[in-house]
Amino acid sequence: MWYALQSGATVFGVDQKPEAIAQLRKLAGAFQQVDPDEHFRVASVEDLPFEPETFDLVISSAVLHFAENLSHFEAMLNSMWRVLKPGGYFFCRLASEIGIESLVRFIGNGRYILPDGSERFLVNQEMLLRLTKKLGGELHEPIKTTNVQNIRSMTTWCVRKSF
Repeated sequence: MWYALQSGATVFGVDQKPEAIAQLRKLAGAFQQVDPDEHFRVASVEDLPFEPETFDLVISSAVLHFAENLSHFEAMLNSMWRVLKPGGYFFCRLASEIGIESLVRFIGNGRYILPDGSERFLVNQEMLLRLTKKLGGELHEPIKTTNVQNIRSMTTWCVRKSF
């Protein structure tokens, strides 16, 4: 966010935690192109408080793997997709099972126990490709995954919304 604000971009953000939004508002208050109270709101990802097709870029970093189940995951994803303009770009970084399939334990509803003991909703390449098609998007670049010392895998999924 800091880089985007410094470059003159108009930035919006949501978080369910009021203290996180208060911190964002304080940081963003120094930039003239931002109304901190309007641009940073306490809200859930699955119910974004923005009009459809508002943004050229939606960044979801380390959010979707906190989904409670597949329905919750899809609600969050669909909400972010809804506010993206046609031709817009969806950048998503999230936990996956890619490369650590034998190290995670499925516990149901799309959730897994990771080697570090944490519990997350995990995706795999097949699921991301299926969701890309279901959304009517197209991969902007190949799916990329970083294995973090066999403790977790973080995947980058970049999708362009069709016109």
